[in-house]
Amino acid sequence: MRPVYAYPTLIGDVDLNVVSVAVDGHELHYSKVSKPEHTVALHQTERAHWETARLNLRATVPERELADGDWTNVSCLAVLTEKSTNARTTARLTCGPGGVWTGAIELSHARHARRASLALTVTADIDGVPCRIIGGTEQNWFIDITASKPVRQSDVDIVEEDFRDGPIEWLKPYKDSAWIVDTSADIPRVYLNTTAVEGLVDLLNSSSGSSEAKVLREMAASQIAQDAWTAMFHSAVSNLESDDDGTPQMPGGWREAVLRTMLPDVIPDRQLTDALYEIERQRGDGVGWSEIQTRIQYAAGKRSQLTRKLTVAVRSVHQSDDRSQR
Repeated sequence: MRPVYAYPTLIGDVDLNVVSVAVDGHELHYSKVSKPEHTVALHQTERAHWETARLNLRATVPERELADGDWTNVSCLAVLTEKSTNARTTARLTCGPGGVWTGAIELSHARHARRASLALTVTADIDGVPCRIIGGTEQNWFIDITASKPVRQSDVDIVEEDFRDGPIEWLKPYKDSAWIVDTSADIPRVYLNTTAVEGLVDLLNSSSGSSEAKVLREMAASQIAQDAWTAMFHSAVSNLESDDDGTPQMPGGWREAVLRTMLPDVIPDRQLTDALYEIERQRGDGVGWSEIQTRIQYAAGKRSQLTRKLTVAVRSVHQSDDRSQR
């Protein structure tokens, strides 16, 4: 959903492409840049240690609209960001014939941890107000530091880490937790603690074992999934932006997918836009928010199939008790 502004904006599409990538001056193989996936994969670049990736960009904007519009000093800015590190880099593109803008932006390896987002913003002076946003890309590019294939992921990452003695400092206060859900990045991530519960990670990674082990594995996986769905929903509704009349806007990426999936169960019998407005209203004034928590728990449990797997677990326990009493 496009944001609404109280001044003229571009109607036509704004498109951004990564034409090529060079890592420390060496051209990156074309297979690492996927236009359909809007993703660049920088892992396994055949350079174990690298410092800077230079992305050559090509953008197109509605040329006729720009020529006929009531604005001046039009600029195209490429913006490279990563939430987990608070890194932000901008680069101004140069206008060429036919509404084509070209330029380059550099990604410093030291400033990024995993996956950066690359967007294009078109600004102009309107009614004496400088640098107003008049357009931008609807689908950003992902520049993935850790991926070896340029695939636009939509799943949750599962990462095994030692919370107690591992290298990630912010996990250490949670050393007694079996897992932690992190929703700060472009892709949600579940960290599994390798030291809190002995044998848990091995159990989750196993595909064999006794019937009891299978039931335990499915129950643990469902509980992790429920926690992940709950955390992702709260993250999605806490990052909503509103237009000028206060109407909340649907976020992009995985947050949009989570809201579209869960809102029908959290705010039933409402159109998506109305449900989004209602969840934002209740979160803001607190009226009815406690009841919403029950709906969120229900919706997350439904997605994780927790009830079905709990039923299987209870039946397994009863059957085991019956066998032991014979």
